[in-house]
Amino acid sequence: MENMLEYLSEKFIDACDVVCGWPYFFLLIGGGLFLFICSRAVSIRCLPRALRALRDKQATDSGKQSGQISSVQALLSAIAATVGMGNIAGVAIALSIGGAGTVFWMWVSALVGMSTKFFEGSLSIMYKGRDSAGEVQGGPMYIITQGMGAKWKPLAVAFSIFGLVGTLCFMQANQLVESVTTIFTDPMGIENTLTLRFILGIIMVAIVAAVILGGIKRIALFASRIVPVMVILYLILVIIIMALHFREIPGVFGKIFSEAFTLRAGFGAFAHVALTGARRAAFVNEAGVGTASMMHGASKNTDPIREGFIAMLGPAIDSGLVCTLTSIPIIIAGNYVGLEDPKGLFVALGAWQQLLPGLGHLLLMVIVFFFAFSTMFSYSYYGQKCTNYLFGAHNVKWYNYYYLAMIVVAAMIPLKLMVSIMDLAFALMACCTMFTIIRLSPRVLRLLDLYLKTPPVSKK
Repeated sequence: MENMLEYLSEKFIDACDVVCGWPYFFLLIGGGLFLFICSRAVSIRCLPRALRALRDKQATDSGKQSGQISSVQALLSAIAATVGMGNIAGVAIALSIGGAGTVFWMWVSALVGMSTKFFEGSLSIMYKGRDSAGEVQGGPMYIITQGMGAKWKPLAVAFSIFGLVGTLCFMQANQLVESVTTIFTDPMGIENTLTLRFILGIIMVAIVAAVILGGIKRIALFASRIVPVMVILYLILVIIIMALHFREIPGVFGKIFSEAFTLRAGFGAFAHVALTGARRAAFVNEAGVGTASMMHGASKNTDPIREGFIAMLGPAIDSGLVCTLTSIPIIIAGNYVGLEDPKGLFVALGAWQQLLPGLGHLLLMVIVFFFAFSTMFSYSYYGQKCTNYLFGAHNVKWYNYYYLAMIVVAAMIPLKLMVSIMDLAFALMACCTMFTIIRLSPRVLRLLDLYLKTPPVSKK
């Protein structure tokens, strides 16, 4: 019986790897490219407007409009969810697989993802609903029912069910424990036992509970303060590395551009490099998955297009800026080349230790802590939204306890099967979301055209 269960688990993992591989990639990148084209490159031509929208009073105001947080808080909370382990470990793996040229295609994917996020943000304001407590809510489930009609409610229910699974932070909790035990406890001779992992899990729960039990306002308050700090700190540390190794910087960007279009091994090599970089960025920024629209749906902004402009800045920061900051030290160090089974986080830690001997890996671990916990905070809100829609507002508190318990479980057990289940849930969430976005995109485009012709007066 045990052998049969192990066999079925392996087959399920293999099936999930297939579904969550190229089909998932083509869904997000292909759908995003369609939105990029039909919007006439909104992520490029409207970028200055998006930056100006951040300074608008309504973007930072938490006044009396319907909603819970400001647009800027929604953006930073969404970034807190997407800037995580994938920005460090995932980028290192992409470099090991596809070389430095993958970074260029991450930038391309970020532009495509920005277009998708524009539509997500706009639709989250256009189609809000109310929960069982009468509170205004947003997200794919409400976009589906309010935008496409009650007959599509099964799709909204399906998204919420998938969301309950996909937004558990098993990977972040598990990898954080692995990092702590490898970097700190192993060198001190402390045995990596189940009891130690349980204790670390309890510590993580205490930190996460202090934030998420305060609801979306506390999560948004934390994100609005910590996200700018952690991104700026990461930027400063990478600038220090670049300053210490300034002679190698031209070569780094030379590799990124030259290897992005390499044809030395034929067209297949070029396609492999391009798709590896674009696929990694698509996984990192979550454009089209539906998570961002849940966060932007809580915004008090009343202008859909302005919210869309603000939302589309997310991929520029996580897939553009942060992924680039991760790649530069790794390319300088060159320790990603020729690895048969790369462990992304340890490749990144090795590069920082090589470039900043003594302190490098410790400084990066500080960044990893910030990134991992910020993801866990925001993901809890996504699960709350799905619980709210399926079971009513009064049952959200039970989800919080379940979420916290799962952090301890994630710290203690091998996660290959569970991660595959979560990846599959994410892919199914994306199917629901991308179908909805594409179907409703003409309505957003009409509003965009009207907005660009007669832009609303900004309230100072």
